[in-house]
Amino acid sequence: MINIETFVLGPVSTNAYLLSDPETKKGIIIDPGMNPKSLIKKIADLDIEAILLTHAHFDHIGGVDEIRKLKKCPVYIHDLEADWLTNPKKNGSTRWPELGVLIETDPAEFALDEGQTLEFLGIKLQVFHTPGHSPGSVSFLYDKYLFSGDVLFKLSVGRTDLPGGDNNDLLDSIQDKLFHLEDDTIVYPGHGGKTTIGFEKDNNPYV
Repeated sequence: MINIETFVLGPVSTNAYLLSDPETKKGIIIDPGMNPKSLIKKIADLDIEAILLTHAHFDHIGGVDEIRKLKKCPVYIHDLEADWLTNPKKNGSTRWPELGVLIETDPAEFALDEGQTLEFLGIKLQVFHTPGHSPGSVSFLYDKYLFSGDVLFKLSVGRTDLPGGDNNDLLDSIQDKLFHLEDDTIVYPGHGGKTTIGFEKDNNPYV
């Protein structure tokens, strides 16, 4: 049985997700954001197999290097945003100087792409390239659990006014990929609470 836990991190309340197997004491992390102390405390006794990034905006990558160095685990990101990890201007941390920090990390070890299947913790995660919020945005599907990053939210969608954003691409990603999943698929977004594909198809005013 895989546990899914949410950690709300940093100044813009970014959701980081920990998937873990209590029997093997192994885990993977999706989007470790800024100020990850609560997450780091939780993973103290876990073997972290990987850090998976839905995209490389600063609020989703703020804890990457601290956790990677602590747990000696690889990082996965789409190639279109590979250089955002090392460039504070591209990852957006230069746009908000009030944060008081420019975020940059070492390069990722592995690339993500459409149709890829990742295997960790004895489970499989399917990778969907879902651009629009950012060019390299991806979503991860495990069983009927979708980690959508900043593409699809409860009753909302990701903003497209940041560099590399495109509203048409975003709507295509949601309608042509995510909305083809089963209605009872549970959506774990990059911000805010959980929802389901069926609920968003029926109620989301943006799509």
